[in-house]
Amino acid sequence: MEHEDRIALFLDYENLALGVRDHHGGAMFDFRPIADALAERGRVVVRRAYADWSYFDEDRRMLTRSHVELIEIPQRMGATRKNAADIKMAVDAIELAFERGYISTFVLCTGDSDFTPLVHKLRELNKQVIGVGVEKSTSALLPPACDEFLYYDRLEGVDILPTRGRRGRPARLPEPEPRPAEQVEIEVPPTEEPPRDADALAVLVAQTVAGLQGSSGGEVTASRLKRTLLRKDPTFSESDHGFRTFGELLRHLAELRVIELAEGPAKGDPEVSLPEHGDRETAFALLGSVVRDLGGETGEVALSGLKNQLRRVRPDFSEKKLGYRGFLQFCKAAATEGAVGLRWSTEADDYLLTAEPS
Repeated sequence: MEHEDRIALFLDYENLALGVRDHHGGAMFDFRPIADALAERGRVVVRRAYADWSYFDEDRRMLTRSHVELIEIPQRMGATRKNAADIKMAVDAIELAFERGYISTFVLCTGDSDFTPLVHKLRELNKQVIGVGVEKSTSALLPPACDEFLYYDRLEGVDILPTRGRRGRPARLPEPEPRPAEQVEIEVPPTEEPPRDADALAVLVAQTVAGLQGSSGGEVTASRLKRTLLRKDPTFSESDHGFRTFGELLRHLAELRVIELAEGPAKGDPEVSLPEHGDRETAFALLGSVVRDLGGETGEVALSGLKNQLRRVRPDFSEKKLGYRGFLQFCKAAATEGAVGLRWSTEADDYLLTAEPS
């Protein structure tokens, strides 16, 4: 823990919540994806959110459960809403930078360009600055100023709802006449089967290793991986999955080709990585084969629904076990390796894949 980054998290909550609501089809802001992303980058020691909380009653309970300190910034009734939260957040961040020298990273969750001077000042003080904002409500000036910027929309666990325009309340349709009991058939929409515990564990470990490799670029040791898993879920225990030690769990996943183990810097602390070949190449070949079979006359297959087609051929297929955060990312990787062709079609409003590289 001595070598881990200490992180201070500041949320301009009104900016985030309204950005998610306006650009995600009215969805509520979810703090958990941000917490998981930061768990892969270090130890969060300060969590503060700034807003007039009388406007966010439901959100307040959600943040309190995540141990976020709520800073109340009341707005005067009938007055123009001023940037009091911005000023308070900037003052607190600078104060913390001087008083807590051990904090190496500041995370500013906002899309407001007014925070750009704060970013520059923190970097002058030798602090790393990570920004987090909603893509469509983030100023173009803010991301280039940060050491790293994460778009909330792209974080693992964020469900993107369609926003094809505002729709009014649908008119009430006449109720259909009741059918005789023996003729009533309940149609259940097809849903994906929930992952089994073993599959969920493999996905969790693979995604965490991929996140650690992507954020730091260095080696991922077993001890570092265990600390990160505990940040994501403090209740995590290998014994809940039937293993006596964390090393035994890793060896089991290595036998399943979910991860690879190599000798680490210390005895009993192996280096963990994702397989470079093997299952990934097999999955790319499977994707190319399915696209070739479904291509028809045009040879093109839409991305939507393609994952279900792969699972018909190989029921245990999961791109997350290979370390990819989503099916689109997996397809892009396959296209980069030349296994398939991939392009965006405005006519189809979807990605189209071909069996041959573009």
